[in-house]
Amino acid sequence: MNSSKSRLAALLLCFFLGYLGIHRFYAGKVGTGLIWLVTAGLFGVGIVVDFILILLGSFTDREGRRLLSW
Repeated sequence: MNSSKSRLAALLLCFFLGYLGIHRFYAGKVGTGLIWLVTAGLFGVGIVVDFILILLGSFTDREGRRLLSW
C-alpha cells in the first residue's frame, strides 16, 4: 500500500528545508525529524541520502508505506 503523502512535496521540502528535517516531519517521522533538526540533517549526509531515496521512490512514511504519488 502506498502513502497518501506527496512525493513531490517531500522532495521539495527535502531540497529546501532538509537541514531542518521538515520532510521527515511531513512523512510523520517525528523522532528522526528531531535528529535532523538538531544535527542539520546529519551534517548534510542524511539530506543527500533522503533526497536520493525520495527520487527513487524508496522513502517511506512512519507506517512504512512508500511515497510514490507525485
